[in-house]
Amino acid sequence: MQTPARGRYLALAAALLGWMFDGLEMGLFPLVARPALRELLPDGTDEAVVGRWFAVITAGFLLGAATGGVLFGWLGDRVGRVRAMTLSVIVYAGCSGLCAFAQAPWQLACLRFAGALGMGGEWALGVALVMELWPDRGRGWLAGLIGAFGNLGYAIVAAVAFALARVGSELPGYLTAAGVPTEWVGPLTANGNWRLLMLVGALPAVLTLFIRLLVPESERWLREKEAGSASRWSGRDLLGVLGGAAAGSGVIYLWAVDHPFLLRVAGTAVGVVAVACGFLVPVAGYLSRAGASAAERRQTVGRMLLSAGLSGVPLLATWGGVMWMYNFVDDMTKGTVPDARPTLMMVSAVGAAIGCVLAAVWGARLGRRVVYAGLCVLSAAVLFGFYRLNDRWGWELVASAGLLGAVTAAFYGWLPLYLPELFPTAIRATGQGFGFNFGRVIAAVGALQTGALLKAFDNDYGRACSVAAGVYLAGLVLILFAPETKGRPLPE
Repeated sequence: MQTPARGRYLALAAALLGWMFDGLEMGLFPLVARPALRELLPDGTDEAVVGRWFAVITAGFLLGAATGGVLFGWLGDRVGRVRAMTLSVIVYAGCSGLCAFAQAPWQLACLRFAGALGMGGEWALGVALVMELWPDRGRGWLAGLIGAFGNLGYAIVAAVAFALARVGSELPGYLTAAGVPTEWVGPLTANGNWRLLMLVGALPAVLTLFIRLLVPESERWLREKEAGSASRWSGRDLLGVLGGAAAGSGVIYLWAVDHPFLLRVAGTAVGVVAVACGFLVPVAGYLSRAGASAAERRQTVGRMLLSAGLSGVPLLATWGGVMWMYNFVDDMTKGTVPDARPTLMMVSAVGAAIGCVLAAVWGARLGRRVVYAGLCVLSAAVLFGFYRLNDRWGWELVASAGLLGAVTAAFYGWLPLYLPELFPTAIRATGQGFGFNFGRVIAAVGALQTGALLKAFDNDYGRACSVAAGVYLAGLVLILFAPETKGRPLPE
């Protein structure tokens, strides 16, 4: 029995809004990071220390998203897509709003980690719900919309920052007239209004009522539940996820505090393997209780690891290179262009939304493998060129930021097309939640390296960030091992 059209559109609307707010959450911190850290750190703190804290908080956010992808993916396969998605939105909206009250960088790091748990889960749950409710023939456009709306969230953050900057000195008066306590107005409007912007991140909470009351559950999941599949998920398997998150935190600690280089490298290798093993425990336990054959277990785990690698390549380049463009331009302009950050975010977000749609549609028509390989080649060239060819603020830099967003973010339209096609309904949310979000653990390691590279290159953002272009070579190798799924229905 197919879900009525009204139910499908309601689910799509809820998921698109959820991804839009995901983009808003991800875009908030890169936009406000420098003024926020400058306020929270002692006066005169060296730029390298600011860069290190930026890397640590970014890495913690990515680790939280990876953990949340598995945790809420498990919950979605256990109790349903809609109930789990409602909870995930509450978590990331609430923690984002609490960031406005942070008094130290470590508090900001903890809250970003906690909020990312919900954000990572929402992606996996929304993708599973939409792809299961809609006919197979529309998957290309649906995947493109998923990526596009995620990047629309970045554009909204930039628009809000622009609006607040235009209001300028009148903003305190508006807040006071709106009933905001006088003693709060000063902190909320200081240092680029970063605390006020973080409060904007609490807005997605209103989405939860809409999801809970109006969005239908996936018919495919309900059939699996009736067959007894949902009952095979066990809460004790989440101890493995907890252990994986602890191992990831250990990796961040190795790079947050000075340690011998060899210790960092060895500890990082061990830590990443431990994270992978811990995050795989829920699916391994499920397959064992379901009586899956050894061949089925190998195929499922192999596809989860493959999808993690395919996701990790663009995520590593994004968080280890692309997202540093704001610090790159700040350093270039020495703060003389106040609108530089929101301008770049707006332009790159619009470019990214276009790129996501095109990549998904082309992937559906031309084949998944060839489009992924093409994106790797183009992204490497564009990312390297952005950092090595721009040396002053101007329309050329702004235009190249739009191109950078269009090409490097196009993967986020391709991934929601491809990842659901690798896993059956019973484990789809957990499988693709691991696949997409474990890539964020890889990206977290990369973000930490960018801070180290920045120090090695004498705080030259252009030279340090251009190194991230090399990661796309790994994508060209990985896609050779990926199965082509063009023209095939979602596996049951």
